[in-house]
Amino acid sequence: MNEVASIAEQSLKQRASAALGGRNLTLVGLMGAGKSVIGKLVAQALNVPFVDTDAEIEKVSRMTISELFASYGETEFRALETRVIERLLKQGPRVVSTGGGAFINEATRAQIKAGGVSLWLKADLDVLWERVNRRDHRPLLKTENPKQTLENLMIQRYPIYAEADLTVLSHNVRKDVMVNEVLKALAGLPKAGLAKTGDMP
Repeated sequence: MNEVASIAEQSLKQRASAALGGRNLTLVGLMGAGKSVIGKLVAQALNVPFVDTDAEIEKVSRMTISELFASYGETEFRALETRVIERLLKQGPRVVSTGGGAFINEATRAQIKAGGVSLWLKADLDVLWERVNRRDHRPLLKTENPKQTLENLMIQRYPIYAEADLTVLSHNVRKDVMVNEVLKALAGLPKAGLAKTGDMP
């Protein structure tokens, strides 16, 4: 990387960090959108901790997500997820990667909105399918036609993900390109404590 590019990258990180203003950044979106992978790299760029809520749930429950779904069902899993996310958001600032259904739960969505900035990593069906089809650990995709199930989840969930503060398109580019796109979206935020457009009397 040449010196000019390095200076520009550092400036982008500083502007994104200043706009975030000590708030949490919570990534939402469907499975395969890249929340964990990109979230870790964004956290490094912002010099804040990163946490994956699914990993945290597995740690506190000592069960995998698939085991929790099988043993207790989705309703009980979502209740546990809500409690874990509530605790994590009180320990910020940090970058938080959430499971695909977290933002769909009304109580969890309210916590995420109150607990900082939410960002939707939005991907089209082919990108998501290419990514999730490599692994078979997704409990919601254990169906006869998993690609159709994934498309159905998109139809149901995308209007709700659209309530996030920011949206960044997740596509098949290098990870550093995706990180820069997230940082650019953050840099465009009103600074913490300032009125957003439309909030003025």
